[in-house]
Amino acid sequence: MKILHIGSAGAIMIPFVEFVNQNFTPKEHVFMLNPEKGHSMPESENVFNLGKLPPAFRYFPRFWGMYRAEKIILHGIFDGRLLFLLMLQPWLLRKCHWAIWGGDLYDHQLGEKNFKWKIREFFKKHTIRKFGHFITHIRGDYELAKKWYGAVGKWHDCFMYPSNLYRAYPVTPHPHDGINILLGNSASSSNNHLAALENLRSFAGDNIKIYCPLSYGDTVYGDEVAEAGKAIFGEKFIPIREFMPFENYIKLLSEIDVAIFNHNRQQGLGNITTLLGLGKTVYMRADTTTWHTLTHMGLALGDSQSLELRMLPSETAAANRTIIANRFSERVLINQFRTILED
Repeated sequence: MKILHIGSAGAIMIPFVEFVNQNFTPKEHVFMLNPEKGHSMPESENVFNLGKLPPAFRYFPRFWGMYRAEKIILHGIFDGRLLFLLMLQPWLLRKCHWAIWGGDLYDHQLGEKNFKWKIREFFKKHTIRKFGHFITHIRGDYELAKKWYGAVGKWHDCFMYPSNLYRAYPVTPHPHDGINILLGNSASSSNNHLAALENLRSFAGDNIKIYCPLSYGDTVYGDEVAEAGKAIFGEKFIPIREFMPFENYIKLLSEIDVAIFNHNRQQGLGNITTLLGLGKTVYMRADTTTWHTLTHMGLALGDSQSLELRMLPSETAAANRTIIANRFSERVLINQFRTILED
């Protein structure tokens, strides 16, 4: 085993396992994954299902693998116990590659500042600063890891997951009246739905429909968003509370005219790149690391704090599609990940 992957078997990791096994040598990779609710464990010889073990015993195979592996890729660092055990074995940290997911980084700024948060931050401070490598397509997130945790390891520019890939989906949007709006990507408070709804209030009398994905995340928060949306926009606000099959979700995105991502942190990159690849108008907060990365590529975005609901000119939408197709292709991802493996 050369590469050990540690993470959870969910919507992001399952396609990643398939991507690695199709494009690289499977026997050089081992995936030790915790199962996520609602997802099936990938069926592959190099996938170890930690869910078969009692929770307290799931750390033994992971550390056995860490000692044997040449490289360790941590797909998100949300497990405080794992960080604690890594802190006690600092000689492993130089082999660690932290694939930054977003929530694991921005918890420093946005997490509830309780006792558990303080303990978790203590563990993160004493491990992240000794990690040898950081994987993210958002340079600003690496800079924040340096600022908040004293990171000094090497940054690898890689968008990492197939969920971020550009694909030319064979969908033909149906003609419709008015403007179809997508608001956010999950029932997570970092979407800042309520502030976005207030920004949209002046358009309540216009011919619009607002589709709001709330199928995963904080159910209570999702209820609050759905109630607020209905109160302002009535039947024009359409909360999506159930998981949609992928094909149906892509079809929905093809019908969207304007997407609003009012996140106060890096989040929803797969949704954003898909919509830009479909030629859609995307609004984001201009003070996020994602905004700076995407605009640096030359992509045209709107500022979610200054909503106008104007769709992009056709030539600008076409330019966005070209940039996304070139920067988020499977060939680029293969080359980026190969660079990490060969470093």
